Amino acid sequence: MEYNFDFLVIGSGVGGLTFALKAAQYGTVAIITKKEIADTSTAAAQGGVASVFSTLDSFDLHIQDTHAAGDGLCDEEVVEMVVKGGPDRIRELIDMGVQFNLRQEQEEPGKEPKLSLGREGGHSRQRIVHAQDMTGREIERVLVENVRGHERITVFENHIAIDLITYSMRMKRGIVVTSHEEACCGAYVLDNVNNQVHTFAGKITLLATGGAGKVYLYTSNPDIATGDGIAMAYRAGARVANLEFVQFHPTCMYHPDAKNFLISEAVRGEGAVLLDSQGNAFMGKYDPQKDLACRDVVARAIDTELKKSGDDSVFLDISHKDAGFIKERFPNIYEKCLSFGVDMTKGPIPVVPAAHYMCGGVATDLDGRTDIARLYVVGETACTGLHGANRLASNSLLEALVYADRASKRAVAELESGALSPYPDLPKWDEVGTTDSDEAIMVTANWDEIRRFMWNYVGIVRSNKRLQRAQNRAENIAQEINEYYWDFKITSDLVELRNLALVAKLIIRCALRRLESRGLHYNIEYPNKNDERWKKNTVLRRPFVN
Repeated sequence: MEYNFDFLVIGSGVGGLTFALKAAQYGTVAIITKKEIADTSTAAAQGGVASVFSTLDSFDLHIQDTHAAGDGLCDEEVVEMVVKGGPDRIRELIDMGVQFNLRQEQEEPGKEPKLSLGREGGHSRQRIVHAQDMTGREIERVLVENVRGHERITVFENHIAIDLITYSMRMKRGIVVTSHEEACCGAYVLDNVNNQVHTFAGKITLLATGGAGKVYLYTSNPDIATGDGIAMAYRAGARVANLEFVQFHPTCMYHPDAKNFLISEAVRGEGAVLLDSQGNAFMGKYDPQKDLACRDVVARAIDTELKKSGDDSVFLDISHKDAGFIKERFPNIYEKCLSFGVDMTKGPIPVVPAAHYMCGGVATDLDGRTDIARLYVVGETACTGLHGANRLASNSLLEALVYADRASKRAVAELESGALSPYPDLPKWDEVGTTDSDEAIMVTANWDEIRRFMWNYVGIVRSNKRLQRAQNRAENIAQEINEYYWDFKITSDLVELRNLALVAKLIIRCALRRLESRGLHYNIEYPNKNDERWKKNTVLRRPFVN
């Protein structure tokens, strides 16, 4: 079956839904989402949105903090644009019905409500706009409500995009152009319920598929985070950048049943202290900001402490604060910890680092546009230049909101310009000669192997030897998957495995190229930063095959 829409949005987190709502004022929109619409990384985001609202804060301070975290690789123009665009995007959410926490003092009649502002690692001021410790869930709730009721938006749940469909611009221009000058005209999409592949045509396509945390054995990410957008864009010919910069969140709960439950940065922002198994605070040995140091510093410190002690975890202690305050400020974290037998009002929480956020992704311009015409990317799938070598806490939702706004405006202008030529007939999905798979073990075994060698060799601390081992394994697995992929009928598990294997290869390639330690990339053979040679982005592009 073929579907035709003005805008095709792949992903249903804050970036995809915001773009969809704004674009729907000017055309029809399809939203493709792998699971249910609210099964996203956005919904799991606890901390909040970093934005300047305090009289004690300023855009300049937020910009400085972002650059400090990014360790020399942030794009100055992007940082200024995103930081200054934040307050208006927050006000839009409030107008839509998002209920952020407010300060308790009496407000002046007719004045803008005063937001309660938290603080997280790397921030010099209170600027985290939040809804308790469930900010992402609250934002997602309101966006989903608005999307569900919109007559121009059609949501396709339990559908997974397989590949983008592109066509060359040669015929339109009548001249010979370079191999990568192509336009995106839609995607092949698998309906997981009916096991059918459909063709979705879109005049504009937006990738907002989130990150790739599931490429690692231990991650705070939901199971859907398999790097689909990054892999699809790379296969289509778009540039990807800075994939070596994988942020490991320092504090994921350590418990056999907790799986991927994150203990928000905001807990340390409210005074929690990291302790070793003997009850000693250790962050003062690693950074003057102690427990409020940036995430890369804290994650490496914990990794070092665990390697020295041989312990399974360190501990995060906020029990010295008032129990009522803890329960009110962190109701979700409190209840979740309690369900695992840990009362955070009375004792510390066992924590370990876990893969959390991709600072790299598909390279975009200031409006979210990629190398491929009519293809836009926002959110964790994108590499905009905001995060550089390390993301400042709570800048992710901010980035997604600002870029979704800018991308929607540019995409609408492109649509209304009349410059978009009609698409040719799109080829249908071809599964001639394929059979049903009877070797599910191949998917499971390769999935597990990828995640283990990425954790062991391409984790918080790296070396050339470890990276080379990982590359050898990744190449062998990718070849096996490719041979398997074309012989059997497509399944969602196979789509995710193919994408995961490719993203693993790209992360390793980027890490091997950067012969220094900067931000989230730490190589023991190059422990120092080298601005003279490596103060630049690591960019990869698929070789063109004629």
